[in-house]
Amino acid sequence: MKSRWQRKAVLALLVLGLLLPFGIKADDDDDEEALVTEEQTEGEEEDVEEVVYATPKALPNAYLTETFDDLTAFEKTWIKSEAKKDGVDENIAKYDGVWAVEPAERLALTGDRGLVLKSKAKHAAIAAPLKKPFVFSNKPFVVQYEVNLQNGQECGGAYLKLISAQKGRVDLKNFHDKTPYTIMFGPDKCGNDFKLHFIFRHVNPLTEEIEEKHAKRPRDKIEEPFKDKKSHLYTLVIRPDNTFEISLDHEVINSGSLLEDFTPSVNPPKEIDDPEDFMPEDWDEREKIPDPEATKPNDWDEDAPMQIPDPVAEKPSGWLDEEPEMVPDPTAEKPDDWDDEMDGEWEAPLITNPKCVDAPGCGEWKPPMVDNPEFKGKWRPPMIDNPNYRGKWKPRKIPNPDFFEDLEPFKMTAIDAVGLELWSMSDNILFDNILVTDNVAEAYQFAQETFDLKVMKIEKGQTGVIRRIINYSNKNPWLYGIYVLLVAIPVVLIFACCCAEAKDTKEDKAAERKKTDAPSPDDPQRSRLAHHQGCASPGEIKWLWMMYTTT
Repeated sequence: MKSRWQRKAVLALLVLGLLLPFGIKADDDDDEEALVTEEQTEGEEEDVEEVVYATPKALPNAYLTETFDDLTAFEKTWIKSEAKKDGVDENIAKYDGVWAVEPAERLALTGDRGLVLKSKAKHAAIAAPLKKPFVFSNKPFVVQYEVNLQNGQECGGAYLKLISAQKGRVDLKNFHDKTPYTIMFGPDKCGNDFKLHFIFRHVNPLTEEIEEKHAKRPRDKIEEPFKDKKSHLYTLVIRPDNTFEISLDHEVINSGSLLEDFTPSVNPPKEIDDPEDFMPEDWDEREKIPDPEATKPNDWDEDAPMQIPDPVAEKPSGWLDEEPEMVPDPTAEKPDDWDDEMDGEWEAPLITNPKCVDAPGCGEWKPPMVDNPEFKGKWRPPMIDNPNYRGKWKPRKIPNPDFFEDLEPFKMTAIDAVGLELWSMSDNILFDNILVTDNVAEAYQFAQETFDLKVMKIEKGQTGVIRRIINYSNKNPWLYGIYVLLVAIPVVLIFACCCAEAKDTKEDKAAERKKTDAPSPDDPQRSRLAHHQGCASPGEIKWLWMMYTTT
């Protein structure tokens, strides 16, 4: 008991030691509260000013450089669709989604704007022409843009469509879901299905039919951009050697070949199964057959049951054969509102027969069922190798009449415009810094002047709080003593409560037992209590922890 109170006293002093600096500085804190708030506000403003953003100059050789910072240029370049979707109800056929150009809702760079889809559960379409059509020849194709799902994404896409060139420029006022496109690229999600599309439409050189080719799924997880409500950079590079790379925030997450990593494959097989070839009637595909020479043994009884009554079981003594297990409740009475004509003849509810409570059982006794040692089941002959087995039949191969070999799928249909044709269950989707070029280095430089500054802004916002705490602590060095105590006290608590040995003498323990009638060494209760000897009780630990966490 003595050691217990010593431990409580020591730990209480430690807690008081933690409280003391706060008490000493209480008045100072009150005086400095307004100053700290002001410093924090100024610090946050400094963070904003530290990341200086200036609208990048349009790249002279790029096919499209769109930052959405110039509202006048945006209104001249981007065209909202006035089309209607085919095959849907008139009330939802219109592309009446709302678009706006505005800063991001959180951690926006000063002067930076983006194109925002403001509405949800509406069809929305908007597009902009390239300065000139992109023709796939001997230079890479690069498309890059940012997406910020400011409210997350429940179901819907945020992808770009690279609209195919036609005779003359494309009528973007009539841009809709069936407008031909060459490439579709970007994120899409519904439920737990997260996608990063890269689809290109390949033209069959024989028939000129068009078929969509879907890239394999990314090797890395792509869920985070749909949840974190931050800007993310999507980049697609397609090279004349038919290779491609997809990057997310400068990290390559998918790559491969247009010839090998798409479904369905660009080139069909050279040979196909002959559709007019059929398996001969005498072709035997059975690898094993029942042994035709095997016969059922004479003692094989197919009718023997799987289980039989236990022949050695005996009826327990006292079994009441004539008593039913359930009997009508003798205390039950027919309800006053019972109508025999409407409800039928009334019968008392059944209860367990009181006579069966103390008996081993009631009713007709039947021996328990046991496995039948004579049971063998239906006889079947053993299987043997089939002497007539000829293997699995396959139709013969013939040349594929639709075969072609396109070794340059990179040379896709030229691109004339960039469009967003979307339907989403989430609103406030922000698109920014759309770039179409043939220069990978230019795309990287453009990202440094735009997206990378946003990342820097986020990082400064995350480190700003820590920096302000350090600055404030440097002005108030006594706080470092508090930090040391905050680390030391849990260690002391653990040591004192769980590791310290009791220092009581034998005489003290004996005297204590006499006063409190505590268990003696011979007491059978001792083994139960010995575990706590030298350690604080659960109640003490709870009290000390409450003191610490409250402080």
